[in-house]
Amino acid sequence: MPMISNHLPTAELQALDASHHMHPFTCNAELAQKGARVITRAKGVMLTDSDGHEILDAMAGLWCVNIGYGRDEMAEVAARQMRELPYYNTFFQTTHLPAIALAHKIAELAPGALNNVFFAGSGSEANDTNIRMVRHYWAVKGQPSKSILIGRNNGYHGSSVGSGSLGGMAAMHAQGGLPIPDIHHINEPNWWADGGDMSPEEFGLHRAQELEQAILSLGEDRVAAFIAEPVQGAGGVIVAPETYWPEIQRICDTYDILLIADEVICGFGRTGEWFGSQTVGIRPDIMTIAKGLSSGYAPIGGSVVSDEVASVIAKSEFNHGYTYSGHPVAAAVALENLRILEDERIIEHVRDVAAPYLKDKWAALVDHPLVGEAKIVGLMGSIALTPNKATRAVFAADTGTVGYICRERCFANNLVMRHVGDRMIVAPPLVITPEEIDVMIARARTSLDECHAILKERGLI
Repeated sequence: MPMISNHLPTAELQALDASHHMHPFTCNAELAQKGARVITRAKGVMLTDSDGHEILDAMAGLWCVNIGYGRDEMAEVAARQMRELPYYNTFFQTTHLPAIALAHKIAELAPGALNNVFFAGSGSEANDTNIRMVRHYWAVKGQPSKSILIGRNNGYHGSSVGSGSLGGMAAMHAQGGLPIPDIHHINEPNWWADGGDMSPEEFGLHRAQELEQAILSLGEDRVAAFIAEPVQGAGGVIVAPETYWPEIQRICDTYDILLIADEVICGFGRTGEWFGSQTVGIRPDIMTIAKGLSSGYAPIGGSVVSDEVASVIAKSEFNHGYTYSGHPVAAAVALENLRILEDERIIEHVRDVAAPYLKDKWAALVDHPLVGEAKIVGLMGSIALTPNKATRAVFAADTGTVGYICRERCFANNLVMRHVGDRMIVAPPLVITPEEIDVMIARARTSLDECHAILKERGLI
């Protein structure tokens, strides 16, 4: 059935939505009063809503639409696969062509000895897999007491019970009895917020060494793995100082701790390399993938596992899996997405064209009176909003108040730019052009100006 272009008026669509649709990470009662923005179609980096407004999507959906919207090839591949084999599972000693081909392709692209893939339907599911996999790995090796996984405060690894526990989001942990047992958290490498008088280099080492302290405190014989995003995405695009990751790798090697790189956001070109692990120079034992694997065109995720870990897991039955592990349609769509990324040299476009251009424009935002810091890696960036750049001060309002005001001005100016606390973040489709970056930056500046005026009016600066 073709897309419905002659739809109900926006107010009626919003009323229907409020009556029946429960939104994620939303106060649904507040949204019902305000009315959701209804997106009806998209092309390239632009969305169109039910009132005909064209919106530049500087968040690539949820960090995922790497190849941009409206690629007909993706629809054709999905339709062809649905006609040929719409579904079959990979349980009971069975497989199918799309799962075989996709696992092989991922192994080809992944660095080092990451040659094995356990498929899931999302990043949350894949990180749930990782919890069970690392614990089973150590049990098979005769060390069942190694069951603790260490994550980072303000890290994000999904919102299921397991993955939400791995992440360090306090608001999530306040609901539903999280975290589950044997999950521990250390502090994030956020120099802007927490660095005090330390240099970024000193602070990076200091925060990395919190992992070593945690291992020694909890017991080396108890810690199974450390999980982190190469660049913290949903936590506010927190870019660790250069000293951080080499020290993390040293600690994992020294204490025989598995390193899990959550590549759900960073993977498949976002940082200007195929994987963020390559950008920050680490050697993970497991990588979590999703989002950019299919550019959001179909739900799929997975754990990319080293030969060493996979060989141990292979020694006994791993009592774990999902109905949609390696779903043939999702796998076929992901394969086509990877073909497009390769054939159209989109990662090279990020590295050589889009990221350098955006970096210059993004760095220039620090001349705005509200902006204290501008951080960027590839095509993921953040700016820290502050009333005083010199002291890295916070606003005289609840954290996130100013960020929300700025986000609302962005939406009003037809720009999707997200806020995390009082940081504004972007992660546009990887196909964005310099001309489109100019539009994005112009709308961001307008929104910052309007936010600044509102803060003056309210006495917040």
